[in-house]
Amino acid sequence: MSFAMPAKPHAAARLALAVSLALAASAASAQVSSSTQVPVPQDTPYPGTIAIHVDASDTRQGIFRVHETIPVQAGKLTLLYPEWIPGNHSPSGPVAMLAGLKLSANGKPVAWTRDKYDVFAFHLDVPAGASSLDADFQYLSPRDDGSYEMTGSMLMLEWDKMSLYPAGYYTRDIHVEPSVSLPQGWQFGSALETAAQSGDDTTFKPITYNTLVDSPIYAGRYFKRVDLNPGDKASVHLDIVADAPKYLEMTPGQVAQHRALVTQAVKLFGSHHYDHYDFLFSLSDVMSGNGLEHHQSSENGLGADYFTAWSDDAPGRDLLAHEYTHSWNGKFRRPADLWTPNFNVPMGDSLLWVYEGQTQYWGFVLTARSGLWTPEQFRDALAMDAANYERNRPGFQWRTLEDTTNDATAAHRSALPYRSWQMSEDYYSGGQMMWLAVDAKLRELTGGKKSLDDFAQAFFGVDNGSFVTKTYTFDDVAATLGGVAKYDWASFLRARVAVVNPPLVDGLAGAGWKLVYTDKPSEFEKQYDSRPESPRHIYNFAWSIGMTLTDDGAINDVRWGGPAFKAGVSTGAAVVAVNGKAYSREVLKEAIAAAKTGQAPIELLLKFQGSLQTVPVNYHGGLQYPHLERIAGAPDYLDQIIAARK
Repeated sequence: MSFAMPAKPHAAARLALAVSLALAASAASAQVSSSTQVPVPQDTPYPGTIAIHVDASDTRQGIFRVHETIPVQAGKLTLLYPEWIPGNHSPSGPVAMLAGLKLSANGKPVAWTRDKYDVFAFHLDVPAGASSLDADFQYLSPRDDGSYEMTGSMLMLEWDKMSLYPAGYYTRDIHVEPSVSLPQGWQFGSALETAAQSGDDTTFKPITYNTLVDSPIYAGRYFKRVDLNPGDKASVHLDIVADAPKYLEMTPGQVAQHRALVTQAVKLFGSHHYDHYDFLFSLSDVMSGNGLEHHQSSENGLGADYFTAWSDDAPGRDLLAHEYTHSWNGKFRRPADLWTPNFNVPMGDSLLWVYEGQTQYWGFVLTARSGLWTPEQFRDALAMDAANYERNRPGFQWRTLEDTTNDATAAHRSALPYRSWQMSEDYYSGGQMMWLAVDAKLRELTGGKKSLDDFAQAFFGVDNGSFVTKTYTFDDVAATLGGVAKYDWASFLRARVAVVNPPLVDGLAGAGWKLVYTDKPSEFEKQYDSRPESPRHIYNFAWSIGMTLTDDGAINDVRWGGPAFKAGVSTGAAVVAVNGKAYSREVLKEAIAAAKTGQAPIELLLKFQGSLQTVPVNYHGGLQYPHLERIAGAPDYLDQIIAARK
């Protein structure tokens, strides 16, 4: 049964968030650390307030310099570096990037030792007479292309990477006063509230540590703040940092579409669980590709020309809607096994097909309802996802959708040699397809009178204005669906998440559409192929010859059991030539098209591990690109699903 623990007394809604992000599952206190030397968290106040200052001014070398002053008492103390980061769904805290750790008390060094079994834990003895401990260290941000957190024009500051906290306490019981020094003249966006500002130094209002970790900062030389909810007491802003001033410019139509996203989300859920919300948005060809949810903000990063190349860049435009949905699904409502008392107790990911899968569904839907996508772009995006689950996920022969919720921990989001067979966090898009089936079934059962919108209001829209985290279980999900329309929802859901070869694509037919393939890609899919600088950029031949390639011919996946796989093509190889012609995307397309009317195999010259080899691929099915087509005579629920709510 879903429940919310009562909030502690507070003076304002802001403080409610500070004590609520972990209020939900007292059973989690029974969880123990991997080391017996690390104290188990207790729900008791930590004495005093920790001061955390981050000097983020060294953009040239990408070094964040941290100073903490921690109230202490004499005796043993364990400091923790956050390991399990909400939204990452895995023990991904970058403790290897912490360097130069020095502790001192009363001006004298204090020795520390790392725990024998837990590399995120640091043990020390606080000397007699000491009332505070000073901790100094650096966070060395990645310097590899594609993973930057700091550039000459912008930075992202995530507090879990910049802080140590005392073991033995719930993070909601640890109070902190954060402050930051930014490069000269830079502006920033954050859900944090400013207490004082002097030049480029900002001190924020005291909050609890769990809220601090949930409140990152985006700062930049070129910054713009756009009000997306003018006149509303629960304000919403788009805080943009960009590579250059020209990328900050928005047309009136673009402003209206982003405002419509906020309007449509609130209409969908019938509530909000923040007193203000900030979309932290980096537009950069250097610091992009980021997306992480928070309760009162979200981290979002796309290419520099998000606004300026609007008509050519629809893919990825659902990012803001996805992360915004998480304020309701994932932050306010949270799977019970994902709630933990601190950031070093292991999380459980078993319900990510709700947390992420339904968020993926609403991300697509809200992008269409707001006008950020046209109906055609929505259908084309959905067709590509559906085609993956019809043709390009043979891994469901041995794994369930629920089992893929373990992938973030098992694979640490690293590259996989045969993703179509191994699969990788398919609870996102596979979950999305499942929730389309749920939506279609609700409409069928009620003659179109009820839908997943009704579930969203009943499940996520409760306790309007409350910041208190409310956990849920599988049974809660099934019961709420039953309240919308009576049906054996537990069996319906388990047939899709808990068995191999699940019927994930059947929601299309239920919504009045079917998947078809032609030899012409949609305009939406073309945009994936036409932007070599985009992180999404691949040439997708998965549904035909059975492989995907990068611009230079590198093969990043081969469909298990597909034509290329059967011929012996390996992931990691590079296509050098096709039928004797130097490789290009167009040369490969022409060869696949020509083979449809011939009998000769497609000859691929591959370079792999320093050797060249010609591999004949016996494929004659022609080019195959997915599209959606109406089913004659069936109700068109899909158009109803994406219609803007009045």
